[in-house]
Amino acid sequence: MHQYRIEGGYPLKGTIKASGNKNAALPCITAAILSEEEVVLKNIPLIEDVYVLFDILRELGGSVQETGNRGEFKITMGSINTHDVPPELAKKIRASILLAGPMLARSGKVVLSPPGGDVIGRRRLDTHMLVLKGLGAQIDIDGQISFSANKLKGDDIFLDEASVTATENAIMAAALAEGTTILRNVASEPHVQDLCNMINSMGGKISGIGSNILTIQGVKKLHGTEFSIGADFMEVGSYIGLAAVTGGDLTITKADPHHLRMVKMGFAKLGIHWETQGDSIHISPVQPMKVVSDLGGMIPKIDDAPWPGFPPDLLSIILTVATQVEGTILIHEKMFESRMFFVDKLIGMGAKIVLCDPHRAVISGPSRLSGSQLVSPDVRAGMAMVIAALAAEGSSTIQNIYQIERGYEGLADKLSSLGAVISREEA
Repeated sequence: MHQYRIEGGYPLKGTIKASGNKNAALPCITAAILSEEEVVLKNIPLIEDVYVLFDILRELGGSVQETGNRGEFKITMGSINTHDVPPELAKKIRASILLAGPMLARSGKVVLSPPGGDVIGRRRLDTHMLVLKGLGAQIDIDGQISFSANKLKGDDIFLDEASVTATENAIMAAALAEGTTILRNVASEPHVQDLCNMINSMGGKISGIGSNILTIQGVKKLHGTEFSIGADFMEVGSYIGLAAVTGGDLTITKADPHHLRMVKMGFAKLGIHWETQGDSIHISPVQPMKVVSDLGGMIPKIDDAPWPGFPPDLLSIILTVATQVEGTILIHEKMFESRMFFVDKLIGMGAKIVLCDPHRAVISGPSRLSGSQLVSPDVRAGMAMVIAALAAEGSSTIQNIYQIERGYEGLADKLSSLGAVISREEA
């Protein structure tokens, strides 16, 4: 077990390249199952969730090899030797559920243990069942989840919620289904768009990409491809927050700023702005950072919503940033009932926060934070704790950093290169 030791009070300065989008990499890796031919994926983040998924593909009979270029991997699923996903691996990551769609499409069967991942509240699997049953799958749940189908057939399916992973499972299953599938009320996040574009580059026929209605004409076979993953806007948003609270001067390259418009509006409510320079963004020191009131002097609100709304994975980040901003703001997390349960740790560090209920917090700032001993409960709350520690006076330790490193590539090294005082050590 490792931990971070962080000394606060040092501004982040310099230039850093955005990592590939974790939430695009994971479905694109599983989409390699759809073809017997070699798939080359580029800009893959080197994080724990990716390595676990690679291990699963190898257990299924596939080959995963590094090409020698950082973040580039060759995946070949020429044959599938088993339908049973190893339970000890499936339970490590939420993304294991993404095996259901491509395994059904390719071999007609898969047996999964309930997926693992962050503990941020109830995360339904019902929508996965709805879309896969709609395509003709039979599902049996008895400790494990068994999916089977003689032949998947296209249909007109309305999702009961715009679930990202259920949308991705439906896309992968429909890509090789017989006939046409129309998916309505789907998620349209950049990572969903990446998956669609990858499958089209393999010979798939998906239209409506970027909207909440997708039309998928099933094909008999998909070929290999080379595909590059887009930037991780969650990481980019996290580094924006880090730069802001430390008074840093930071440039983030390969940031895909066209995906950051709602994120930019959210940070603007805290008086935090940045400049766009091609595919890079630049954050300069802002003093003082100040909440921008709504018309009439009303307290503003930042709340999450499905894309293109403010991303729920950045709520923990922007909440922590708000503790260092002058003024009062309401943060409303509408999608996960346990995501805010790290807020008591911020209060213990000196933050002025009223946790109204599991979904709403009122933050008044700026607060002087003091270093503390912390434990990361999930990947985004863990990064929020890193932000708090870098803004605090004195030294902090953060344990259970496995959760953070599931989503952030080389975090300690990257922050050190920007001037942060952080070390990764044995706990």
